[in-house]
Amino acid sequence: MTYFPQAHSRLRAARVSLAGTPSAAIRFDDGRRTSGKLQLVSVTGGLLRLSKPLCPGALVEIMFLTQSGPVVGMAELLNPSSATLRCLQAFRFIILEDGDFHRLRTAIASSLGVNAVLSSDRSIPGSWAK
Repeated sequence: MTYFPQAHSRLRAARVSLAGTPSAAIRFDDGRRTSGKLQLVSVTGGLLRLSKPLCPGALVEIMFLTQSGPVVGMAELLNPSSATLRCLQAFRFIILEDGDFHRLRTAIASSLGVNAVLSSDRSIPGSWAK
């Protein structure tokens, strides 16, 4: 099953910094690749630290490792913001396969200190249940 993350206006998804600030591989549809560091992540998107800004609006595949396993998702790059030495660029997930979504949700729950089994409960930050 494929998961299509959608932000809910009333409930903001929990954002976390994953242990070790994992590297993220970014692949464009034309085959170009680049990499960065995953600064923050949620079930709806995240924030990358890059050496230079990427084109906002571009659709890319983002891959990174979590303690729960690899996560691969299609994402839209959002507007970058400059930092002192590097660029910070947000992205929002467009499509996550079911396994990737569950690994991401488990990694976020673990970072928050929440039992992953309970993370399907609406009362848990970042929950996807309705």
